[in-house]
Amino acid sequence: MEKKSGIIVALDIESREKALMLALEISDLIDGIKVGYPLVLSSGISIVRDLSKLTKVICDFKLADIPNTNKMIALLAKQNGAEGIIVQGFTGSDSIRAVVESFSPGEVYSVVEMTHPGALEFIQPVSMDIARISVQAGVNGFIVPGTRPERIEIYRKNFPNMKLFAPGIGVQGGNAKKVIESGADFLIIGRSIYESEKPRKEVENIIDSIQ
Repeated sequence: MEKKSGIIVALDIESREKALMLALEISDLIDGIKVGYPLVLSSGISIVRDLSKLTKVICDFKLADIPNTNKMIALLAKQNGAEGIIVQGFTGSDSIRAVVESFSPGEVYSVVEMTHPGALEFIQPVSMDIARISVQAGVNGFIVPGTRPERIEIYRKNFPNMKLFAPGIGVQGGNAKKVIESGADFLIIGRSIYESEKPRKEVENIIDSIQ
């Protein structure tokens, strides 16, 4: 994933029509689109292929299964045009490596810490261990919490070569400029954009705010 604007739009919606219309409207402003289960389960895996004709697509499947199952899902995403895929790092190095190997030459991003309050209960205490095994397994970047810029600073300091993707911007409370200043490479933004009456203008405003 090459950085231009630094914006990845999360299409956490169910409407295929809305997803394609939004992608057409903003594809020239953004670095890519992230799709997850709501859109893929409602529209089918072909939505990945259709969106990939407009911009780069990251499949946010948060793969968290045994290596063989992770491999099968990663291959489906790859075959349908995805250029990036997200895996849950807590599953261990063998499950992560299965995704890295099967999805190559696409990029794999490991969730090392999440944005919601519950992440503090189990994930954050072991997040640095998750990050280390993810690097050893060959991932290209981390998913880090845009709601906690102080944590992003820690990941940037300890893993200077990793691409850092930060969700949680906008509705969840993350401040775009502060997150970029903390070391994130990409902002993952969903509701603030797809729920806006003027999504293109919203993207333009975010880009202006981080420059």
